[in-house]
Amino acid sequence: MAFDFRSLRVKLFADGADVSAIEELAADERICGFTTNPTLMRKAGVADYEAFARKVVTIVDGRPVSFEVFADDFAGMERQARLLASLGGNVHVKIPVTDPSGRSSADLLRALGAEGVHLNVTAIMTVAQVETVTRALENAPSAIVSLFAGRVADTGRDPVPIMVDALAVLEGSPNLELLWASPREVLNVVQAHEIGCDIITLTPDLVAKLDLLGHDLDDYSLDTVQMFHRDAAAAGYDF
Repeated sequence: MAFDFRSLRVKLFADGADVSAIEELAADERICGFTTNPTLMRKAGVADYEAFARKVVTIVDGRPVSFEVFADDFAGMERQARLLASLGGNVHVKIPVTDPSGRSSADLLRALGAEGVHLNVTAIMTVAQVETVTRALENAPSAIVSLFAGRVADTGRDPVPIMVDALAVLEGSPNLELLWASPREVLNVVQAHEIGCDIITLTPDLVAKLDLLGHDLDDYSLDTVQMFHRDAAAAGYDF
């Protein structure tokens, strides 16, 4: 029996920069929004940032979409943020939690939020950072707080308690949503759902695995055995 995605409390956002993949995922009714970043854009071969962003805004058809600034100074970030925000009312501007030198972006977040810019604060990995960002966004319109749970897990730490603590920080801020960033497996969707996280991002590869959610394990075992057999036969192995 197929998993009923209507039962999920966490919203699924597609994360990527390949235009054809974004177009395909825009037709998937499970996908509620989109995110990207300069690293993904570079890997996808994006050469003209503004042209790419304008095209993606058209493709997502009103759903939330996040584009990231890339300047290394706050004045440059502010200028880029205003340009990106002007592309559409559904655009969230991604501002890193610090600049490349490690200086907090709190003052910039406060200023842009006060102007009504919809923000997505990115590269967060600690509860202390969540607390700083939450204070800075006190008077902002709807904003996203992106905690990189997958990268936290890469360090050998369990991200779930950190995400739970982050949710507690945001509890009194109805204008803010917590995003589980950089997930590594479908299990993370279940974990995000169970703790009440607002959003989780998924790469196209992870979106493709969503059909395995709740899959019968005996059936999955047999599928795996059959895959091994097919591949051995296709390779012509014999001894």
